[in-house]
Amino acid sequence: MELNYQEIGFKCGLEIHQQLEGKKLFCNCPTLNSDKEADIKVERKLKAVAGEKGEIDIAAQHEMLKNKRFIYESNSEDTCLVEYDEEPPHGLNKNSLETALKVALLLNAKIIDEIQVMRKTVIDGSNVSGFQRTALIAMDGFIETPQGKVSIQTICLEEEAAQKLEDGKDFVRYRLDRLGIPLIEIATGTEIKNSEHAKEVAAYIGMVLRSVEGVKRGLGTIRQDVNISITDGARTEIKGFQDLRSIPKVIEYEVKRQADSIEQGKKLQKEVRKAEQDFTTSFLRPMPGAHRLYPETDVLPANVPKKHLEELRKKLPKLLSHKTEEFEKKYSLPNQLAKEVIEYNNFEAFVKKFSKLEPLAVANILVNLPKEIKTRFNLDSSKLTEKDFEEVLLYLNEGKIAKEAVLELLIKKIKNEKIDLKHFESVSDEELENEIKKLIQEKPNLNIGAYMGLVMAKHRGKVEGKKVMEIINRLINK
Repeated sequence: MELNYQEIGFKCGLEIHQQLEGKKLFCNCPTLNSDKEADIKVERKLKAVAGEKGEIDIAAQHEMLKNKRFIYESNSEDTCLVEYDEEPPHGLNKNSLETALKVALLLNAKIIDEIQVMRKTVIDGSNVSGFQRTALIAMDGFIETPQGKVSIQTICLEEEAAQKLEDGKDFVRYRLDRLGIPLIEIATGTEIKNSEHAKEVAAYIGMVLRSVEGVKRGLGTIRQDVNISITDGARTEIKGFQDLRSIPKVIEYEVKRQADSIEQGKKLQKEVRKAEQDFTTSFLRPMPGAHRLYPETDVLPANVPKKHLEELRKKLPKLLSHKTEEFEKKYSLPNQLAKEVIEYNNFEAFVKKFSKLEPLAVANILVNLPKEIKTRFNLDSSKLTEKDFEEVLLYLNEGKIAKEAVLELLIKKIKNEKIDLKHFESVSDEELENEIKKLIQEKPNLNIGAYMGLVMAKHRGKVEGKKVMEIINRLINK
């Protein structure tokens, strides 16, 4: 049954969390997921305390009642005393703030006059100190979508949490190299109209984030939380989305879950739930309230001069959506290929350097051939470097190899095998035509596909299939 979102009083907002490159937010440790063996281990227990209003936050109390101990580990080269809460935080990372300000301006948001770092009580162990540092940097932005304008209520800069390694009966084990990575949090308004619209909004904000230098790329560097409610239901925050495609399915499940509960006369409570792999949701904890926020006394507020903001506005990067349109027109690329190749900073440089090659051919080699290598040959195409692509494109541009040889050469690069160009020397047009003419004379009345198969079997990687087909057609139809 198709859901009528308007009829059920559907309200939905997103929270997008994006990691940044460089140094951590409050120390000089690198922003990486370290694979070095842990040489530091400490153990802590955390306790919820009353906030400024004298009340303990319900979510913090829920975690405290689990009475778990927290084991933290890291490598000393990748962490310092700040992560272990044994040293005060350093000043707010200026490069991270600069990146976040650019994102805020691209989202049409108003920058806060004075940026004050706050502490947000978190005692599930993911922050050693028992709180997460977060700073509101902008408000009242918006984006335009095919289904209408969606407001951007707040944009914050905050610390990433520690990585959970193991959740035992009476303990949780965390790795600390992720703790403190700068994180932009973008919260939308509730103008999202349906499940597909939520996916569109998340995709657009993701595109804006990828348009800005200093933003991390790859799996696990961005995540989405979805807030949902319906009439007579309760606001539910769903965490754990990694794939945009799962957003509509999980939203549809959650709406139906709430609708069924209301029909059964159940009283729904505000809560945080987890998005499961089968697109269902499961309870995590009660919804936190305002009692968990209070000012950070160890970090001075930051001011952003108006003059500096004006300079940033003039230097804002082009959105990837605009760049995609430019690439489509300038290089005659299909939309999807243009959308993917803009992520390759070397594409335009290669097109300029290897002028004998069509931009479409260069784009296919950069984008589609690595995918084919991964799916057809089960090889790790991420091992291919810019130098690998440059070398193979040079051979192709100079006519030393045929286009069909590129795939095999890239595979050799991945396997770290020696390349002997003699095995890939292209056959001249004259030589190729003479050979096909002889083949037709020796084996008359075969179909075009048969001739094509015989020629390509002998010269695979040395001749272009398109050229072979053209010659065969011409000779047969004489």
